[in-house]
Amino acid sequence: MNTLTIAPNADTKTEIQFLDGPRSRLKELKFALQTMIDLVRGLRALHFIGPCITVFGSARFGEDHPYYEQTRNAAAAFARLGFTILTGGGPGLMEAANRGAREAGGRSVGCNIQLPVEQKPNPYLDKWVYMRHFFLRKVLLVKYSFAFVVMPGGFGTLDEYFEALTLIQTHKIHDFPVIIFGREYHRELLEHVAVMQRYATIGEADSRLFLVTDDLEEAVELIRANSIRKFGLKPQQKRKPLRWLFERA
Repeated sequence: MNTLTIAPNADTKTEIQFLDGPRSRLKELKFALQTMIDLVRGLRALHFIGPCITVFGSARFGEDHPYYEQTRNAAAAFARLGFTILTGGGPGLMEAANRGAREAGGRSVGCNIQLPVEQKPNPYLDKWVYMRHFFLRKVLLVKYSFAFVVMPGGFGTLDEYFEALTLIQTHKIHDFPVIIFGREYHRELLEHVAVMQRYATIGEADSRLFLVTDDLEEAVELIRANSIRKFGLKPQQKRKPLRWLFERA
């Protein structure tokens, strides 16, 4: 059998040279320092927010959509359990979750992202912090949470959902409850999860890492069992900020 070997021509070599490689050492150091400063700033800002439930969801559903009302009611129920409701801080279902928490007398916090078209914090936040990078934002959305709630959304919502699920699957974080609302909306996604299981790209038990439901009381009971009782959460006295660290509660 004859083998045809094609040598790279001049155009191919030019394309290879145009591929973006490492930047200068100074620029890499600057990026590392900016990232560290951003992370420390986020940690300081959210240090006193208490145990959270993070709600992921689309920024594109308005106040008149049924998903908005569902998210608002769910967040209110979780806030009544004593959790801080943490979101990406933007409009849509993030706003609905923060609004539900505020209306229920709970704490409402946002971890916003700086975008070319700036995403403004919604008006129902008691506290928020801006992050430059999505990966740092996801660290903060995961770090303080004892449950993750996934409402209908797009690429960003699914990115955050699978990030949390992967961390649980690989035992990087505890097996906190992951609750997906919107059975019909997520029907094809769940079918694809079944495909991954059939091809053994995920384990047999991995589909039990999350609950799919439209029953709010079922979600509340799961959080009571697998967040509050499992991790021994109980009301505690507020931690006092340290003045010498310029902290504010």
